[in-house]
Amino acid sequence: MHTPLKKKRLRLLAAGAAIACGALAVAPATAFASPVVQAETTSDADASTFRIATSGFVDSFNPFISIYLLPTNTIRYMYESLVQNSAEDGSPTEGLAEKWSTEDGGKKWVYTLHKDMKWSDGKPITSADVKYTYEQMMNVPELGTANGNLVTNFASVEAPDDLTVVINMKEPQAPNPGSEIPIVPKHVWEKIDKPAEFMNDSDVVGSGSFLLESYKANESITLKANPNFWRGAPKVDKLQYVYYTSSDAKVQALKAGDVDFVSDLEPTQFKALEGVDGITTHSGLGRRYASLTINPGYKTRDGKEYGTGNPALRDVEVRQAIRLGTDTKTLLDKVLDGQGVSATSFIPSSFPKWHLSDDDPAIVKFDPAAAKAKLDKAGWVVGSDGIREKDGKKLEINFLVTATEPVEQATAEFLVPWMKDIGIKLNVESTDSDTSSTRSMKADFDMMFTGWSVNPDPDYQLGINTCMNLPTNEDGTGGTTQDGYCNPEFDKLYKEQRSELDEGKRQKIVHDMLAMNYTDTVQIATWYKNGLEAYRSDRFDGFTTQPKDGGIIANQAGYWGFLTVAPVEGSSSTSGQGATTGLLIAGGVVLVVVIGGVIFYLVRRKNSADVE
Repeated sequence: MHTPLKKKRLRLLAAGAAIACGALAVAPATAFASPVVQAETTSDADASTFRIATSGFVDSFNPFISIYLLPTNTIRYMYESLVQNSAEDGSPTEGLAEKWSTEDGGKKWVYTLHKDMKWSDGKPITSADVKYTYEQMMNVPELGTANGNLVTNFASVEAPDDLTVVINMKEPQAPNPGSEIPIVPKHVWEKIDKPAEFMNDSDVVGSGSFLLESYKANESITLKANPNFWRGAPKVDKLQYVYYTSSDAKVQALKAGDVDFVSDLEPTQFKALEGVDGITTHSGLGRRYASLTINPGYKTRDGKEYGTGNPALRDVEVRQAIRLGTDTKTLLDKVLDGQGVSATSFIPSSFPKWHLSDDDPAIVKFDPAAAKAKLDKAGWVVGSDGIREKDGKKLEINFLVTATEPVEQATAEFLVPWMKDIGIKLNVESTDSDTSSTRSMKADFDMMFTGWSVNPDPDYQLGINTCMNLPTNEDGTGGTTQDGYCNPEFDKLYKEQRSELDEGKRQKIVHDMLAMNYTDTVQIATWYKNGLEAYRSDRFDGFTTQPKDGGIIANQAGYWGFLTVAPVEGSSSTSGQGATTGLLIAGGVVLVVVIGGVIFYLVRRKNSADVE
């Protein structure tokens, strides 16, 4: 079945060439138009401003409600937690607390804060700030949107003196409850009328290494160094996130010296930057998983249905058929060029203690025949056009992809024929990233590409798969759910793993939960992608990776990546390239990328044909 007819293969190659020629015709104009804040970056560019290319979606800079990657990473710099994830391996290390201990078999956690810490406005940081933050999340459901599941086991919080915090738990707790919750200044936030609606995008008072100085939607985010940071002030004055409308434009900007750092590169872009003078490339072990999320029928916490998901996907047999008909190994090899690891669940292999192993009995392999049998069992009969039907309705699924993300587009190219082979018509709908994010929140999709960055302890990621963390409102707000997943048995195990102090026993429970989620198939985890990054090593160095050995720089479960970055001695304020030179070089990069794209498309179409 993997050997196509010669004529068919040639036809597909020709189609690929046509697509590639089309790309050659339109890509340069699009790419040159992509940078959106050229004047902004030029005026702010100096040796003490570290500029990072981005296209990330910002929902808010409010640490109580923000859930997207870019703002939550920004918040990691703005607000310190009680306990931090170490750079070495992600294990708990000092944050606002210099030490902690447990009492009463894990039912009481006692923390001692560092002395003489100050907020960025000079006011002292005390245990009252910690107590205020936790109690807001415990008592106001809307303020538990981002991290509310982390305080569901909190019975009460005490602040017996300025430097001591006591967290009394309902049940013994294994994960350190001081992790992953940004602590906010009580004297600022208690004066805000509607904190759940507060965007927190100006005049930020924080405790982290950098503070939000300004934000212009879809243009830039500028952070300034906090001289009061308890670990000491950073070595650069500012971090500036600069928006670009495509990943190719980010590559151009790095080459031209308009930015200093680019992450989340595609393999072809990464290769195009290897060996370029003044630029260093870095491939690190990531903490992120990618998946195809399947809408199982979203509900609010009190059971009200919302969203537009196809009712056919509420049948687990249909979702399992889609998994059996999806060849994730081929996707990793051909779409991601092997730059990652095949996924089993939403806990990456970079956390081997918790990761679901490849040989777990729940794991199934690519098996179209088994997929067809699943659909037969579910009552979907093959129609005259090869698409299955039931109760007069065709089995058609809409697949939402981001137009500017080549990986998503390429994945769709493979999925369409695979789904057709088992009798499902996949309708691909391309849109922009903001629309995609908004529709994800509202459950306005059938299937789409998604992913999360996971923390060293799995408790948070497990928690957002519980029924108790479903949204409270029919617009998807008031809670954070990973895939709309809700299984009371999973919730039961969640409580058990959280209270299990024996780590070996806790691992077993976590693995059982991942296997259960896998079988219920509300998502198909595709891969754990390596973090492909590149930076202007002629201007900056001193990055700290997490984990220390072979880890990533950006998007860490901590603030280490850019905390230690410093200007290279003698480096100039810009790359030294004039605008014209920059554009010419950028044009060269565009050509390289486009040629790479031509090859990519040809190979992709060829390989698509191979497996059709």
